[in-house]
Amino acid sequence: METMGDLGAALDASPASDPAPKSGAGAATDASRIAEVKAWLASQFEVAGRDVPAFEYTPRSVAHLHSLASLSQARSRAASIVAADLRLKACEYRAEAARIREVLERVGLAREQLSPGAIGSAQVVAGVANLLNIRDTEMSSFVVAMGDLSLRKADVEEKRAKVQKESKVLLEYTRKAIAKLNDLKKTLAKFENEVGLHEAQMLQWQTNLAILDSKERQYMLQLNNFKAILNRVGYTSDINHGVLMEMAEHKKDLEKKTKPILDTLRSYQDLPPDKTLAALAIEDKKRQYAAAEKYLEEVLHSALNTPEM
Repeated sequence: METMGDLGAALDASPASDPAPKSGAGAATDASRIAEVKAWLASQFEVAGRDVPAFEYTPRSVAHLHSLASLSQARSRAASIVAADLRLKACEYRAEAARIREVLERVGLAREQLSPGAIGSAQVVAGVANLLNIRDTEMSSFVVAMGDLSLRKADVEEKRAKVQKESKVLLEYTRKAIAKLNDLKKTLAKFENEVGLHEAQMLQWQTNLAILDSKERQYMLQLNNFKAILNRVGYTSDINHGVLMEMAEHKKDLEKKTKPILDTLRSYQDLPPDKTLAALAIEDKKRQYAAAEKYLEEVLHSALNTPEM
């Protein structure tokens, strides 16, 4: 059943607009819904001892209250069925208890005739039966319940072993993480201690960077000047290192080819330009050659005639 707070919230949430006029089957349906809602509200507020508050029955409020009424009535019917079943079971349990009590009294096992130890044992058996959630105290029921409990225990132990294994793995991961954290802290402390040194180095790098920037601008200016000079002298992209190397190789080949000719020409350059003078020069060379041979013979002859010491 719905509470009065839910009903009040439903009434407060209902809009104040007038319902749209309907005709035919729609109007009859709305009228029946309104009648059901009024009857349900009257019954609920009557139980609470209060009067139904006045409000406008708009389509939205009627629809909302009708859904609440349907849900409340369904739950009430379900609760009534469950309550009736529980009352029936209670009657059956009371009848069974009376029968068992009568049987026990007939065989001389009434509660008043039992010793305190027997009563305590019976209470223990009853407590164990309630703990095992069994309906009777038959040995088979206890065996089945204990077997089920053993299976559940094995399952729990298996899960516990799995959890312990996972816990060990997590613990190992945690230890490694703590070790890494300590290493990171040491590294951080080391970096913090080296901040001053690195700051000085950074200042030096900044100074060098400024110098390099200045050099770059200077070199760019020189490059532009060199390009202007090359443009003035008619340098083209066809003149490159490869072309110059080919020209150098070609020059070497030409020098090799012209060297014998140049040597011949140089030998001719030593001769006088006149034929007579050339003949005189040749005769002079012959005389010099003869004098040199004579001098060589004299030296050899004197060397041969010199007695050995």
